[in-house]
Amino acid sequence: MGYRPCVGIMLVNTEGKVFVGQRLDNVVEAWQMPQGGIDEGEDARTAALRELREETGIDRTHVDIIAKAKDEHFYDLPPELIGKLWGGKYRGQRQYWFLARFLGQDSDIDIATDHPEFRAWKWAAPETLPDLIVPFKRKLYRDIVQEFRALI
Repeated sequence: MGYRPCVGIMLVNTEGKVFVGQRLDNVVEAWQMPQGGIDEGEDARTAALRELREETGIDRTHVDIIAKAKDEHFYDLPPELIGKLWGGKYRGQRQYWFLARFLGQDSDIDIATDHPEFRAWKWAAPETLPDLIVPFKRKLYRDIVQEFRALI
């Protein structure tokens, strides 16, 4: 089993807080930054902006990408989830992460998209992100926060 090719986007507002959404399909109190798969033939930057729009309703005109993580980031699913997600084809994800500045207003955010993934959203302090995510993604979130911290 390999790793599903994905992207993630750390979207920060003018106050230096990060957008997180609470997933609809999760029974635990877990919040995450927008992320998702890369479509066949799609580059990572295009995929990140598409995923952001699909999950938050935010149009690319309200976003300025200011950095891309220097390396891909990987995470493994916990044993009880391997073979149950993504058609059973992947053991985890390999993700290209982007840091973006939100240029819009909160009213430009609409999580009631065609295929909603979040039940709620909020702005969170970057240092709190690892505590908000499911445990198996905490190291990845710590690494992303550390890499982008100086640019936030």
